[in-house]
Amino acid sequence: MRREKVTTSTGQLLIHARSLRKTYQIGGQVVHALDGLDLDIARNEYVALMGPSGSGKSTLMNMLGCLDSPTSGRYVLNDQDVSALDDDALADIRNREIGFVFQTFNLLPRYSALENVALPMIYAGVPREQREARASEVLTQVGLADRMDHKPNELSGGQRQRVAVARALVMNPSIILADEPTGNLDTTTSHEVMELFSEIQQAGNTVILVTHEEDIAACAHRTVRLRDGKIES
Repeated sequence: MRREKVTTSTGQLLIHARSLRKTYQIGGQVVHALDGLDLDIARNEYVALMGPSGSGKSTLMNMLGCLDSPTSGRYVLNDQDVSALDDDALADIRNREIGFVFQTFNLLPRYSALENVALPMIYAGVPREQREARASEVLTQVGLADRMDHKPNELSGGQRQRVAVARALVMNPSIILADEPTGNLDTTTSHEVMELFSEIQQAGNTVILVTHEEDIAACAHRTVRLRDGKIES
């Protein structure tokens, strides 16, 4: 796997994408979901991706999260060119480098908060004692030290999303990638969760947020707007 250092005048880049294209064949029509897109994101940045339906933001999120590969172009993530990796190699990169936070929380209902947070470490083969210690550490970090033994149905929506954020943090990923993380939350809880993302970024993490809400995007330090598979701003 090729590794290369990508730097700018402001420091080392975490994400370096050039001429990314993703095309789909739908019937007799070719759809250009991404159309020669360039994007750089530095370490410890807090970036929001915005765009209307069909703009390519979901496709770009899948690409950045190593859930999909470009039809053409280059994507360098944390000094590794991941543009043409097979599914198994992408899964390995994804498990090590990306912490996902989803709109629907995706928690297992029969597992406690601690067990849900520990799940990625089970897949990684981390011993049980270390798993429990690390899961406890990140749950404390997100303000749920007194909720570790609670199951999802015993938690509020905001608390469930905090569990999901803790699970995303547990493997010390390069990127926290959050897809509409406040979509199922009320306004007050949304603001609390966004404050948590700010704290995570201030602690040294890189946060990429996908949203259609301007007030949520305003919490980020930079907004990347997409239209027709290209970056507008």
